[in-house]
Amino acid sequence: MARYRKRPVEIEAHQWHQNGDHPQDGPADREGKVVRYFRRPEPEYSGQLTHEPCGRIWHDHGWIDTLEGGHTVCPGDWIITGVQGEFYPCKPAIFAATYEAVTG
Repeated sequence: MARYRKRPVEIEAHQWHQNGDHPQDGPADREGKVVRYFRRPEPEYSGQLTHEPCGRIWHDHGWIDTLEGGHTVCPGDWIITGVQGEFYPCKPAIFAATYEAVTG
């Protein structure tokens, strides 16, 4: 099996906790351009029901369109700007294991 190493690349990332946290999203009282309101019509996604993996209610979540399709954004997720200017969410533990702050 061939093995590969990830190239070192600097990324831009912002931690998201609520609507308006991403710098390109604008004010918190409006839907963001990067992280949008979470909307799903199915009853299991009702705003006051809990999203089990993160323990927060669905109303607290966001939605982001990525190159691979749409993804739920949990409060605390990092929003990474990819090498082609695309956005995608990353869980805090994976972000901490993969990235370190750039100094200097």
